[in-house]
Parts: sequence; structure tokens; C-alpha cells
Amino acid sequence: MKQKSSFEPHLAIKRFTLLPGREWNFHPETWSFVQVTAGVGYWLHPRTNHDLETGSVLVLSENARGMLRASQLGELHLHFFEVRPERLSGLVTFGEQRFLQDLAAQDQFTVRYFPPRALLSEKFKQLCEHVNDSTFCFRWHLLDVFAQAFGEHLANRTNHDDALTDARARLLKMLGDLPASDLLDLDFTELVRQMGCTPRHLSRVFREVVGTSFREKQAQVRLSRAQELLATTQSKVVEVALESGYQSLSLFNLMFKRRFGVSPARYREQARKPRPTNASKSALRILRA
Repeated sequence: MKQKSSFEPHLAIKRFTLLPGREWNFHPETWSFVQVTAGVGYWLHPRTNHDLETGSVLVLSENARGMLRASQLGELHLHFFEVRPERLSGLVTFGEQRFLQDLAAQDQFTVRYFPPRALLSEKFKQLCEHVNDSTFCFRWHLLDVFAQAFGEHLANRTNHDDALTDARARLLKMLGDLPASDLLDLDFTELVRQMGCTPRHLSRVFREVVGTSFREKQAQVRLSRAQELLATTQSKVVEVALESGYQSLSLFNLMFKRRFGVSPARYREQARKPRPTNASKSALRILRA
């Protein structure tokens, strides 16, 4: 099935300003961290409203639906960044990805408010002073903010599948401990041996647990890695293919175009082309109003 070929960077701070009394319908596509760096505003939603003072932070899931409004007294200056756990395949396990997806659907995690003096807010404020930084260390610090928001919940997560069959329980445990990128090094025959069941049974259990076949999941991880490398590095396409687990450049080109609808080279060109963010599009609408 063909997927979107557009690429939205994450782990990068963006800035946005709302004029006095103006509103921004903010509909995040993944985990989003928004800090008020100057001014006063409000997060408005029929069930959850927050007064936003300078330094306060909102952590929003993809299910958050609400509106940011600037006070009538002055402009509201915002800094925000996104974290997409599915792109952190070398750091985040399948179990942690699934756990974060479950959290995103829970009301208590849809919108979370952190006051200015919270440790997370203080850390975010320091990073906003280096908004144009794109180094590895800077991205690592943004991940640290993410960890402060969810680290305790991830550390205390429990497996509620004790009553499952042995093979399924073993698979769940393995996926819960395995960084997603390590799936590329797994051979299905070896996985069958580790799970202690037949290939047919493991195929059925894997699809039930993950939602797709073993081969398809490997392909998703490979192409997700390739997508990130094409958009964020200067590596040649053939190097990206090898790094993503493809020994054949022609096969890589075929699989990439089948999933995203464009060639890897064309995708890189589109990903690096400057284009307005949702915030800047909203700003254009405001200016035209």
C-alpha cells in the first residue's frame, strides 16, 4: 500500500507567534511539546482548558484537539517540537512504541500541562535559546525532555498478558525488550526456534501481536530507516540502501517507490525543499484575514 511521501522533521524546535486575540487550531500528528516563551495565552477545549503563562509547557498526543489563543493584551510567542517514536527504531522497542500508542489514546495523556517551574519546562526553556541547533547533542537533549515526560511511565509499564499462550508471551517479551532496528538482524527460522513453536503458529501469533506479517514489518522498519537517512544525511542512495538492509540498489528503489510513490532520489529532493509548516500556514491565513 502506498504511503505519504512527505517528510516532517522531528526533534527540531520551531517558532510561532500569535497576534493579540488570535487563535491557532493546533492538531498534532504525533507527540508535541509546546512552550510559551513570551506572553500569555490559553489552551481551549470543551473538556480541558489551561491558562498558559510564560514558561509553561503543554505535552499533546496525536489525539489532542484544541485551540491556542493569545491574550488580547499582547502577542503569544511559542516554541514547539515533535517526537515520533516510530523513527527511533534503534532506541525505542516495539513494546515501548505500543505502550506510547496506548498512552496517546488515554484522556489523561492527551493534554498534559507543566508549570513554568517544572523540571521539564526549565529544560525546554534552556533549549529554546539554541533553536537553530541541529546537532546530535541537541537532539539528544530534546529526547531527554521527552524522557522526563514519559520516563516514569515507561519504567513502570507492566505486561498484562500473563494469561497468553507461551509462544505469544515469549514473543511479547522479546518485542518489548528489542530495539525496533534489531528486527532487521533476525531470521524468521531462528525466531521460530527461540519461540519454540511451528512457523505457521508463529506467523499467526506475530500478525496478531504486531498487526502485520514478519516480512512486512521488517520491510517497514527498513524503509522507515531509509526515509530518515535520505532526509537527514548526505549519504548516497546506494549507501542508504545498504544501511537499510538492502543488498540490491534496484530492489531498494523498487520497494521504496512501491511504498511511498516516488523514487528515493525524488523523495530526498522533496524532503529538503523548504515548505511552510502548519504554523506558518496558519500565520498566512491570519495575515490575509
